[in-house]
Amino acid sequence: MKYQFFIKPNTDRKAYTFLRSDSETFLKEKQQLIDQGFEVDGDYIHAESDKEAIDKFLSGFIYPLEEYSAANPVTALVMSVTHLLKSSFKRNKK
Repeated sequence: MKYQFFIKPNTDRKAYTFLRSDSETFLKEKQQLIDQGFEVDGDYIHAESDKEAIDKFLSGFIYPLEEYSAANPVTALVMSVTHLLKSSFKRNKK
């Protein structure tokens, strides 16, 4: 199963929730979470159960992988541009 996690900004990942992407109401619930101020956190997590998905999310293992990827100059450039675009869209939204 694939899980997508959402966090509230500025909470050090302590305020989080998740959705299973195979749910019939996934897109509707995802939009509701975003409307409530949650942000998508990372990529999908593949797990056999909710507990396993939460354990993987809380382990923080995904973030060292992102840091490792950012060590490559090309990847770092792409990630920087992506973050810049996301932040500019957020500012324009307000």
